[in-house]
Amino acid sequence: MFTPVIPFSGLAGWRFLQRTYDTQFEALNTSAQQQRATDYFTENIAKVTSAEDLVSDRRLLEVALGAFGLQDDINNRFFIQKILEEGTVGDDTLANRFADPRYAELSRAFGFGAKELTQVRISTFAPDIIAKYQANSFEIAAGAQDETMRVALYAERELSQVAALDASNDTKWFTVMGQPPLRALFEKALNLPKAFGQIDIDQQLTVFKERAREVFGSDDLSTFSDPAQVQDVITQYIARAQIDSLGTGASSTSIALMLLQS
Repeated sequence: MFTPVIPFSGLAGWRFLQRTYDTQFEALNTSAQQQRATDYFTENIAKVTSAEDLVSDRRLLEVALGAFGLQDDINNRFFIQKILEEGTVGDDTLANRFADPRYAELSRAFGFGAKELTQVRISTFAPDIIAKYQANSFEIAAGAQDETMRVALYAERELSQVAALDASNDTKWFTVMGQPPLRALFEKALNLPKAFGQIDIDQQLTVFKERAREVFGSDDLSTFSDPAQVQDVITQYIARAQIDSLGTGASSTSIALMLLQS
């Protein structure tokens, strides 16, 4: 399996990964293991007629879940089948009851639920799912080298989409809070403590917005539809993670020097 090259930690590593992303992304997705997975999905997904068919084929399910960052649920077949079969029409469906919106996105994408149209035979379906799977696979591979890089790559891909949602600002914040990578991004960028997630969810929303106003000048998540703003929060996140990794023994001078060199 291809391993991304990330020769530096912190901001220097992030800048290197950005410069070499296209080349490294292609190298991963032309590897034999990756091609076998995507070729199998392309050749067989249109044969699937139900959620049960999908969860019964581990190779198809691996790509399907991987496309939405839900690969850790690969062995939870009954749960995923129920997510898919109930669909997303109605607030009481299982997918819609989760704070993490990726379950609803998975269910909606396949369309196996009641009152929904199955999507797997649409010509653009397999390429779209595979593109998501490839992006997530690269993020996982990068995260095996440095978890901050996985979070940063995910944010670069997804944050602007959350920002552009046709929804209230609070709904967007709840979406961020429900997606583990985006939550990790903002918790670190806003310098929130590890125990922060244990307080009441509405209190968390208030704190997120207050800290965003202090750090970014606004709590309006729609500002992150601008790629430059996305890079700002990623930089803030990686810089704080880099400082934390130095430990309490590092002087302010050495921290400043490292960040300048990055």
